[in-house]
This record gives sequence, C-alpha cells and structure tokens, in this order.
Amino acid sequence: MSGAETREAFEARLRRIGAERYHDRHPFHERLHGGRCTLDEVRAWVVNRWYYQSRIPMKDAAFMSRIEDPALRRAWRSRIEDHDGTAEKEGGIARWLKLAEAVGLDPDYVASGRGVLPATRFAVDAYVRFVREEPLLAAVAASLTELFAPAIHERRIAGLLEHYDFATPSALAYFRNRLSEAPRDVAFGLGFVLDHAVTREAQDMAAGALVFKTEVLWAQLDALSHAYVSPGLRPPGVWEPGEGLL
Repeated sequence: MSGAETREAFEARLRRIGAERYHDRHPFHERLHGGRCTLDEVRAWVVNRWYYQSRIPMKDAAFMSRIEDPALRRAWRSRIEDHDGTAEKEGGIARWLKLAEAVGLDPDYVASGRGVLPATRFAVDAYVRFVREEPLLAAVAASLTELFAPAIHERRIAGLLEHYDFATPSALAYFRNRLSEAPRDVAFGLGFVLDHAVTREAQDMAAGALVFKTEVLWAQLDALSHAYVSPGLRPPGVWEPGEGLL
C-alpha cells in the first residue's frame, strides 16, 4: 500500500467526496428548493426525513456508549442535546415537528413513524448500525457530511421562503439553527479524523465511511422520489396524501 496522503491532501479528498456525492445534487432537492414540489410531496419529505432526524441522537448515543475517553464524550454530548433539546431549550426534533405542523401534518402522526417508507427506514437504520459497530474513526468520518450541510440549509431556507406559503421563521427554525450547530460539530469531527487517519489504510477507511453516509442520504431521496414524484409507486402502509393531517 502506498504512503499516507498529507493532511492537506486528505482533507481535500474528503471535500471532493462531498462535492461529487452530497445529496444537494439530488433532483428531488432541486425540485424542492426550486418550488416545483406539490404540498403533498413536501409533506412526504417531512414525514420521511423525520425518521432520520429522530435517529440522529440515537446514533450519537450509540457512539458515546463505546467511548472510554471522558473528554471525547463531553465533546460529543452537545450533538444529542442539539437534537433532543434540554430542559431550557428546544431541540431539532421538536423544531422538525413544527415544520410538520406548518405543512398541515399532525405532529403526533409524524412522530409515530407510521408513514415512513421502508427504504428510508432501512437506510437510516443502516447508518445507526454502522456507527454502533464500525471503528470509531469510521463512525466519526461518516458524520462529516456536516461539512456540506450549511450550504444546503442556506439554499433551502431561501428556496422555501421564496416559493411556499407555509415557510415562516418558526417553520424553518430547524434549518436556521443548524447553520450555527453544524459548523461547530464539523470542526471537531474533521479535526478528529485528520488527527487519527495518519496511515493510508486509515484514510481510505475514513473516506469510505463518508461515501457510505452520502449514499445513506441519497438513498432516502431516491425512495422518496420513486414513491411520491415519479412513477409514484408506494409500498403498503406508508403515508398517503390526505393521511395524518391536522
């Protein structure tokens, strides 16, 4: 095996993965941000994306359960609080349910997970399992899609505000908060990966983990587009337009 890349070259390699593979390039996001989604397509996205949001703190808790270093646990703990909230502040999951309410969905229905597509469930569960079972370096590297998240949140906020009546500051609070949370998280995660991936084997593992995570995100949008845009084929038991409304 050839020698390790320099720290700078390896970081550039990770950033290329995002430029080529991040789900901001998916046609569904282009449709959503450009105002071409119907309200029911937006609702389907909210229902299915909730499952991913709800599993992020579970993923992080699984990761923390494996860590022996208290300093690393302390550094990672804020991610759980960002999504679950605290006694003093609302978290990302609650903010997502406000978006659900804004698009006319019953938050209790969304939180039940009853309408989630099987492919969404399989992809997200695979990510949680990956973080629980793979080496710690790979688990952290998989989170580095956060490198590319602020840009998509900025485009999403602008696009939703321009094209959809439901888009209000309260409805979009999840995305606005992630503009400040994600850079903090990724600064730590990227530093960890660059510090610990010092052999070519470790760098390849970390890069592969990031590719895997981009595929998890892409697969969710593929399933959503197939079920609710074209050809509109849905398995039994998933959310149907008209269900779970306020």
